[in-house]
Order: sequence, then structure tokens, then C-alpha cells
Amino acid sequence: MNMMTGKMRDERVTLAHGGGGKAMRDLIEGVFTSAFVPDAMEDQARLMDAALQEPGARLAFTTDSFVVDPVEFPGGDIGKIAVCGTVNDLAVGGARPLWLSAAFIIEEGTEVALLKRIVMSMKQEADKAGVRIVTGDTKVVGRGMADKVFVTTSGVGVIAPGCDLSAGRVRVGDVAIVNGVLGDHGAAILAARGDMALSAEIQSDCQGLGHLMQAVMHAAPGVRAARDATRGGVASVLNEVAETAGVSIEIEETALPLRSEVKGMCEILGLDPLYLANEGTLVVFVPEDEADAALAAMRAMPEGREATVIGRVVDGMAGRVTMRTLFGGARIVDMLVGEQLPRIC
Repeated sequence: MNMMTGKMRDERVTLAHGGGGKAMRDLIEGVFTSAFVPDAMEDQARLMDAALQEPGARLAFTTDSFVVDPVEFPGGDIGKIAVCGTVNDLAVGGARPLWLSAAFIIEEGTEVALLKRIVMSMKQEADKAGVRIVTGDTKVVGRGMADKVFVTTSGVGVIAPGCDLSAGRVRVGDVAIVNGVLGDHGAAILAARGDMALSAEIQSDCQGLGHLMQAVMHAAPGVRAARDATRGGVASVLNEVAETAGVSIEIEETALPLRSEVKGMCEILGLDPLYLANEGTLVVFVPEDEADAALAAMRAMPEGREATVIGRVVDGMAGRVTMRTLFGGARIVDMLVGEQLPRIC
């Protein structure tokens, strides 16, 4: 089989291919899905963050690798983000997370004290999420062959009968809700690197969303789909859903929950907060008549106190996302092209 099919035309991988935008999607479609799951190229609705197993017990399985720089940052570390990221991939697929594996690639010379802090962070987050880390692996490589420590986690969860949160179920009239502020993780990582002498004190939003997602599905049983807005930010999530469902999505700039520090940083550096990564923020699409129930369920939990409606699905060009601006105009919110900030997870 020729693996270089699909939309992948580049001959070499660049940082843009890890950014969560168009280049990353081209890489996934052109290299990986064309080889591993060629049928999925004709069924985009099934390309989710977690694989679903049927019939019998419905299981979800997901895996992710974490190379965040720095490995410790305001609001978390590589261990916390590894557990939360895998838990969240399962949760937005409708699964109740159960078990995780954890594999470590450790650079020679890394402080044992750092490893202990990372592992303790993983234990604490796993306990919060109600999951168990049941297996793993450890490898040590020479100096300069890694950057302190890289972590790979895989997760298994169980899905209730009848639950289907594939993006293809989104319909005109549905409401888009986020559980909290946008862009905090990307901004926190950028500030923590110290490359630009930024003094903003921004904490990553890194948190597990399994309990929140279960509460939303209980309160709003008609929930259509959910995605966690990691690499590529909320803009990439909205574009993926719009394209998969063949719908148009319109968001309101005045409704976007952004901290003034994040907005200020983006203005200084010429970044768009819609594309900044999050590690504890999801986008949920629900029927309009269940939006109030979903919001109430979110706001009743620490992970969703700042939940808000940011937009809705409307009649229009399939696959298009637009934003109503502060001045009453509209602009297209496209897929991320290039890479705003590498190694954010």
C-alpha cells in the first residue's frame, strides 16, 4: 500500500504538522489513516479521539504522547497533562475512563526528584479521575537524545449503551458550549518558557473532564458531540465538527471567555486566542432545548463554573465557521495553518 496518499504532499515533517491545524490533518490522513484504517477515509464521522469497540461491551481505547516543554509549568507538569489528556480523549467520546498505561522515555542525567514529582502528579490526577494506572514501561536514553522525560499514555473506558457522540450527529439549531476560558494552557506554556520576558501570571487549565462529561450526558441526554480543544484550539475543533457534519457554525466574539492576560499576550505577540491550546476545555454540541440543562450541570462542578454558550449551528455553507465580531461584522475562522506554538503537550 502506498502510505503517501490523501492530502499529504510535503516530503518532510515540519513543526506545523504537530500544530493541530490543516497541516496536521493532512499528515494524519495522508500517512496514518490511509495505511491503518483506509475505510475511515470514506467515513470521517468515525475518526474520533478514541476507538470504539462493538458488539458486546462497548469499549473506547486511546493513546497519546507528551513532550511538553517545560516539563513543569504553572498549573501542571508533563505527568498531570498525560493523565488528563488521555482521560479527556475518552470522556469526549462518551466513555467513562477506567484504566491507563504509562510509558516513560527518560534522558540520562534527569533528576530523580523531578521524576518523583511527575509520578506523584500522575497518581493524584488518576485518583481524581477515578482511573487506575495498571501497566507501563520505562526506557533510558543517552544525554541529548530526549529532553528530560517524554511520556506516552493509553487509556481504556466503557461506553453506556446507546451513547454516540460522533461529530456527524450535529444538526442545524444545535448550541455550542464551552466549559471554561480559552487559551490558558498555550499562554501559560509560552510565558513559562521565558523566551519573551513576559510577566503575565497565567495558569494552565490542565484538568480531567471525565466527571464533567458524565454530568453533561446525564443532564442533557440528547447531547450530539463533544471535543476537547487541545492543539489548534477551539477554532480547529469547530472546523472539524463543521466539516464532518456538513454544517455551518457561527460563534460570537462577545461570548468568548478569555482572560485579559491572555488577550493582552495575544495582542502583543500577534497570536489568535482561538487557536491557542487548552488542556481542560471542551466544546459540547447540544440541542437548543437542552442547552440550559447542560449549562447548569457544568456550572455546578469546579471544572465548569465558567461554562458559556459561544455559538450555534446555522444554515450556511457546509464546513464553514464564522465569527460575529465586536463591531457587528463577520469573519471566517479557518483551520490553523502552520504552528503557533510547538510542544505545548
